[in-house]
Parts: sequence; C-alpha cells; structure tokens
Amino acid sequence: MFGVVLLSQLVGMALTLVIAIVRSEPVPGGVDLLLCVIAGALGGTGITALYRGLAVGRMGIVAPITGVLAAVIPVAAGFLLEGLPSALVLVGIGLAIVAVVLVSRVADEDGGRSGLVEALVAGTAIGLFGVAIAQISDGFVFSSLTVIRGVQAVLVGLVVVVTGAAWRLDRRVVPLVVAVGILDMLGNASFLLGVQAGALAIASVLSSLYPVTTVILAAVLLHERVTRHHLVGIGLAAAAIACIGFGSAAP
Repeated sequence: MFGVVLLSQLVGMALTLVIAIVRSEPVPGGVDLLLCVIAGALGGTGITALYRGLAVGRMGIVAPITGVLAAVIPVAAGFLLEGLPSALVLVGIGLAIVAVVLVSRVADEDGGRSGLVEALVAGTAIGLFGVAIAQISDGFVFSSLTVIRGVQAVLVGLVVVVTGAAWRLDRRVVPLVVAVGILDMLGNASFLLGVQAGALAIASVLSSLYPVTTVILAAVLLHERVTRHHLVGIGLAAAAIACIGFGSAAP
C-alpha cells in the first residue's frame, strides 16, 4: 500500500516539475505555498486512509462513504464561497451524489471490520483537499502540484520510517503504479484547471463521478458483473452531467 502511494506521488511530482518548467510557471509563494502544503498533507492522509480502509475494511462501506464525503464537502464549500448555481445545476449535483452512492456499492460479505473510521478520514481529507487546491491562485497549476506531490511523498515516507511498514513493490507492478501516478497527476491537473476556470461545486461533483468509469472499465476489461444499482447509477450520472452542462451553459 505505502509503496504504491509513494511511487505514484514521486512519478507525479517528476512529471509536474517538468511541465511546470516547460510552461515557465512561477514557484508558489506566500498563501499559495501554504495552501499547497496543506493540500499535500490532506491528500496524503486521504489516499492513505482510503487504501487502508479498502485493505482492512468492507468495500461496501468504505467506497461509498469516501466518495460521497469527497463530493459533498467541496460542493458545500462552493455554495458558501461562490453562491448557489442555477436550479438545473442543483438538480444535476443531487443526481450525481446519488449516482456516486449507487456505483460505489459492491458485493460485500458480512463480518469483519467495517472500515468506517478510515472511510470517514479518507472522505473528509479528500474533500478538504479539493477545497484547498481550489483556493490556489490562477496560473499556479503544475508548479503547485509539484509541491503538493512532494509533500505527499514526504508524508508517506515519514509514516514508513516511523512505523516500519513494508513499502517495497514487486517489479512486475511497477509499470502499473507508474501509470497510476501519471493518471492521478492528470486528474488533479484537470480538476485544478476546472476550478480556476469555473465553479468549485460543479468541478467537484463532476470529478466525483470517477467510480462510474471504474465500474464501466471493470465490466469491459475484467468482465465483472454490473448490478442493477450500477446501471441505475450510471444512468443517473449521465443525467447529472447533462443537467450540469445545460445548466452551466444557460445565460
């Protein structure tokens, strides 16, 4: 678990550093630097708690709780900081949150730890991470992500040193973890560009629909069974995107 997080963050940091240099982005300073450090600490805590929860707890509890909190917290912050969007967008946000719950549900056996504590920590930290990076000044994208990734890598490294947790990876999975680091970086960069160009609530709820893609890919590539809950959730996600898109475009 820690090896996956550590390597993926280092890969993301290296890529964002190169892109920031190519784009001649300034180095964050002052409040922006502080926000990057806070976001890095929150992101590192959130992803580690999520992986821990999935490892020791029940996926049927950990996944939906984390997903909903990660969506609701930035949406609520967006309402407070930027005001309410149009009625159609609000309908889309509501549909999206229900969709996240449905597509995150998995077959789960009774017994064992629930992972509730880890899910609450993960969802809260990831949600606050979204709020924090949304406050970073326009123009700081990849340079900010470089700092954030560096903080996350240091945080995970400290946990490994203090706890003595295993972190070495099987060489066969290293390419997959590198791919995870690249995709994670692209996702965060897209989110940051989205909130700088539009509204935090809209960008947050659209990005929170990632479980829909996971379910579809699992069905196509791994031939996993798609339940009725999943199908309804996918349909609601499509409706949510349409509502948010049309509602945002309306004058």
